[in-house]
Amino acid sequence: MFALNYLYFLILTGFLLAFLNRPRSVVTHPLEKRQKLLFSGPELFWTLLFATGLLALSAPAGLDLMALRLLMLEILCLLCLLVGRHGPVHAFPLLVYGLFLAWLVVGLFYCPSVAYGVRVILKYLYPFLIALTASAVVRDPEVFLKASLIARWVALLALLVTFTRVETILMPGVFWYGTARAIHYISICVFSLALFCYMGHQLKNLLYAAVFMLPCLLWVFRTSIMGTVVALMVFAFFRYRLKSLPVIAAVLVVGVLSVFYIPSVKQKMFYRDDVTLTQFMEGRISQDDINSNARFGMWEYFEKRFYKQREWQGSGTGACQQHFYTHKLFGGLKVMHSDIVQMKCDNGKVAVILYYLCILLVIGHGFVVACRTGNRWIKICAVTAGASMAGVAVTMYSDNVVNYSMCTLSYPFGFYGMMLGLMKDARRECIVNETH
Repeated sequence: MFALNYLYFLILTGFLLAFLNRPRSVVTHPLEKRQKLLFSGPELFWTLLFATGLLALSAPAGLDLMALRLLMLEILCLLCLLVGRHGPVHAFPLLVYGLFLAWLVVGLFYCPSVAYGVRVILKYLYPFLIALTASAVVRDPEVFLKASLIARWVALLALLVTFTRVETILMPGVFWYGTARAIHYISICVFSLALFCYMGHQLKNLLYAAVFMLPCLLWVFRTSIMGTVVALMVFAFFRYRLKSLPVIAAVLVVGVLSVFYIPSVKQKMFYRDDVTLTQFMEGRISQDDINSNARFGMWEYFEKRFYKQREWQGSGTGACQQHFYTHKLFGGLKVMHSDIVQMKCDNGKVAVILYYLCILLVIGHGFVVACRTGNRWIKICAVTAGASMAGVAVTMYSDNVVNYSMCTLSYPFGFYGMMLGLMKDARRECIVNETH
């Protein structure tokens, strides 16, 4: 059945390319089903691109289909930037991201394998292109809503088939792995909460948010639990500012209690069953008590080999990936399970500083915009971008978020790009009104 993914890849890529060349098409309004809208080719392209990021379309043997899909999407994003009527918005956080990418290119000059280095750069490049494409294409709230609501529908479909045999029998490899999905759901959860808060408190949006909080708990994915908790805390701060401090404290307490009082989470978190909340509060729980699934040992191994005495520049882009694939390590693992450690080992402190400066700037920019704008669509984008960015960025501590960038990092950056595009159009309207 995996062979079907090659067909799905060709069909999806064909539609994306066809949309880019289409002048106009009639689509249904995202909120009023009886109302019709005219979308341009790039707007149709963006809607399909953003809505289908959760589709991995993997194949177990032969051609690396996921890598080919990522490369094709990046090429299509560049084409969209070339054919679109508007240019991308060059916000300062994206300029910092550009500097980060330039530093990764510098890392190719002293890396052990240029091929692995280029593969790493392509994974980091995609969220950047997504943000630029969104900022260039999205000028109307209807485009933002259409793309985001279909993305939520796809996320719900992926969740539903997870609990049936349909995925295993008819759709193997169509959607991303469970860990990637759980991180993806952080963005969809925050988006649903933003719709609830700023679009009339419709109960269905609150239910959607609750549904997308559940997978990380049901699947006992500690990293995405941590990311969801952080995203909710940041969302509360965006929404209520200083008044949110009790809410943030409550979310934090619930997160900590879940570790000690949900048996499946506690069993996965610690080596021993007798670890208690009291010990945690007294500071008597050490790193040795935490079940890291060999992560700590692996991180220490790579830091000694690729980071020590190269703290600022690292050992070159793709160095860790090349080492994994040329040596049988830690039971045959091929990934670091920490993007931060891999970033340090590959490109040093400079890369970590630039990357997380970009993350903090996006969150800060989102907060400022959410506080100042009176446009609810821009506010929804700003809150979603900032809170989901915080949650997804936290998961980079102990997961391979960059490997899944098509369905993880691309969504906070996508919402940020749509925010920039909507703001550009709002400023243009203000200028036109003032002129008249």
